[in-house]
Amino acid sequence: MPASRLVDRAPVVPEGSLLAGMVPPPRFDGARFETYLPDPQHPSQARAVMLLREFATTLAPPRKRLLGRGREQARRPGVYLDGGYGVGKTHLLASLWHAAPEPRAYGTFVELTHLVGALGFGATVQALSGHRLLAVDEFELDDPGDTVLVSTLLRKLVDAGVRVAATSNTLPGALGEGRFAAQDFLREIQGLSAHFEPIRVEGEDYRHRGLPAAPPPVGEAVVVERTAAVDGATCDGFDALLDHLTSLHPSRYGALVDDVTLVGVTGVQPLHDQAAALRLVVLADRLYDRDIPVLASGVPLDQLFPAELLEGGYRKKYLRAVSRLTALARQAQAL
Repeated sequence: MPASRLVDRAPVVPEGSLLAGMVPPPRFDGARFETYLPDPQHPSQARAVMLLREFATTLAPPRKRLLGRGREQARRPGVYLDGGYGVGKTHLLASLWHAAPEPRAYGTFVELTHLVGALGFGATVQALSGHRLLAVDEFELDDPGDTVLVSTLLRKLVDAGVRVAATSNTLPGALGEGRFAAQDFLREIQGLSAHFEPIRVEGEDYRHRGLPAAPPPVGEAVVVERTAAVDGATCDGFDALLDHLTSLHPSRYGALVDDVTLVGVTGVQPLHDQAAALRLVVLADRLYDRDIPVLASGVPLDQLFPAELLEGGYRKKYLRAVSRLTALARQAQAL
């Protein structure tokens, strides 16, 4: 019997479960500071662990006393992990979340903006105001509307005493650069930057240290045959899958692949449409979060994004997606 198809799925995430679902993805269930292995060639990684451990000690509810109050007020209310893809920033963010006291929330930037859209701004502020920590992965400002929305939301939450931690491949002051007329929203971007203490995490992409490039694609018949033989696998044509993604809000891509054990994709081709490419980036992140191998025919996965996309403002997003998809393709090859 052929494998099921992702294009036949239309997941609906109930509004009531959105906040409850703001936890680290399954891949990082066991992420702890102790399980992060700093590369000795890059001392900034060990330093990041030390600084985050210190930050974790500030997340407990403040005591009703004056001693040390001045030092606590001087500390910025958030930390911002900046570095290339594959250096373990998400592992560190999830480790901080696990070390934080309840209540706490964890989500990607896309999931956070969707939460506001689903609940409303005021209700989101109210729901998160009592949290000790809000952890935001893949922090990006892709349009002016998101810039104003997130800066206002974080300002409200910080005023309510919420601590914030974020990861990104872009320094806080450079958010939005190359994506829109960032100079028109400089005040909002600088306001965001003021909330964070940047922590640089340098290093090589740990997923591919000493490993070859993306494995060669297999034939279409092989994808169909292997996915049909694996319980919980799916198999879709590349173009049909891209079309289906346009019908779903990116915050639902995780639910789209929940309980999937292997994703097969036939006819992979280079992407020239930026909107389609960015949707695929989000899907790649959700597949990686859930540790779902990817078996594909067509062009190698490291050729998905051509030069005209890699030279634009989303370069780091595309490179992160290639890194993660290549790792998942190796997993499929090893099955």
